[in-house]
Amino acid sequence: MDNRPAFALTGAHILAEDHWLDGYAIAIADGHIQALVPQDRIPSDLAVHDLGGGLLLPGFIDTQVNGGGGVLFNSDPSVEGIRAIAEAHRQHGTTGLLPTVISDTPDTIQSAIAATSAAIGAGVPGVLGIHIEGPYLNAGKRGIHNERHFGPLDADALTLLTSLANGSTLVTIAPELAPPGAIEQLVAAGVVVSAGHSMASYAQMREAIGKGLSGATHLFNAMTNLTAREPGVVGAVLEDRDMYYGMILDGIHVHPASLRIALAAGDLRGAMLVSDGMPPAGSDQTTFFLGDKKIHVVGGACRDTEGTLAGSALTMDRAFRNAIEMLGLDMIAASRIASGNPAAFLGLEDVTGCIRPGLQADLVLLDEDLRVKQTWIRGV
Repeated sequence: MDNRPAFALTGAHILAEDHWLDGYAIAIADGHIQALVPQDRIPSDLAVHDLGGGLLLPGFIDTQVNGGGGVLFNSDPSVEGIRAIAEAHRQHGTTGLLPTVISDTPDTIQSAIAATSAAIGAGVPGVLGIHIEGPYLNAGKRGIHNERHFGPLDADALTLLTSLANGSTLVTIAPELAPPGAIEQLVAAGVVVSAGHSMASYAQMREAIGKGLSGATHLFNAMTNLTAREPGVVGAVLEDRDMYYGMILDGIHVHPASLRIALAAGDLRGAMLVSDGMPPAGSDQTTFFLGDKKIHVVGGACRDTEGTLAGSALTMDRAFRNAIEMLGLDMIAASRIASGNPAAFLGLEDVTGCIRPGLQADLVLLDEDLRVKQTWIRGV
């Protein structure tokens, strides 16, 4: 119990699990949802906050956040760097995120892990853990990653990747390069393992899934795609009913029709919106450095001088609106892939990602144009 003041939020349409509630209030105490009650039955001891309309949804959960608010996690792997990134994305409805460090030196990755642990310990709002994307990747699908940092998934790497003492750890690897026992060791330590920047065949992916790999990082991008005689990473992911996959829904990384086909293959199971946000996300920044590469934001795309995509300037509220506009989803479905599915992917479905009694009061209030009006993280 954290003894936070008890109160009730009322006056909005509430998305409670898979249906809308009108004329109801959310009773919140100790940072958690205590009850959903009719507005005329709000307990008299609760302070009442009338939201004056709008749509009250579970806060968005973003499992791939390289930066935001002008900050790049690789360049500032510190508690204050994480705080600045989280605050920038919170303004766009993200109430839970994994700061993401991409391929770098072991020292930088260790600093990022230590900073994440310290941020969680300090109660930085919204930090759920860390995403370590590389450097255990395939140079054939390196994308913007610097292959000079690529290395083997050896004993030292496994020790590093399993060293976060609190919060969730998500690791992106090229599974075809993982030595025997490595995926099983990561999963046994509680790490969520995802395939990305990979040249894996369908058979290699099936083998990795059998060992506990459970996700794919930015589906379609930097991986072997579905073809007539080789289903590749994409085919293995879309075939398996238990796999999760991130989608960078900015209309740039992937054609919306490809994502509509992915959803048709497996309904909504496993689909997750991610921002893959870089420093321009949540800021007016138009250039930044990724290592020694200068990245420019043009037409909403982050690219180096050779035209290679380098993450995005996307925020989760924009991705949520795009899910409705580009994929034809309704708000309930869009909320599932923005909140519920990411929570389940991280094993946090009994903690956050949905509006129901017992879960954290991680909420976002949208106006009629689906713009963010207010957020709450554990009721604050």
